[in-house]
Amino acid sequence: MPPHDDSKVAKSPVLPAGHKWTFTKRKGIYESDVTAMVRRMLEDDAIREDQRSAWERWRNDPTSLK
Repeated sequence: MPPHDDSKVAKSPVLPAGHKWTFTKRKGIYESDVTAMVRRMLEDDAIREDQRSAWERWRNDPTSLK
């Protein structure tokens, strides 16, 4: 297996210890606390980009499905 080139991987955002996410559930439909929190977290540009690039790395990794 070839070594990973970590220079192409962006560093994940670092949040202060004890950071609490504030979120509001959508009105009129069922939404769990976890879903509401993740939706709120993805409003942060750094987190959204980190998750997008992680998904792309996973999706394009030929060894991930073995």
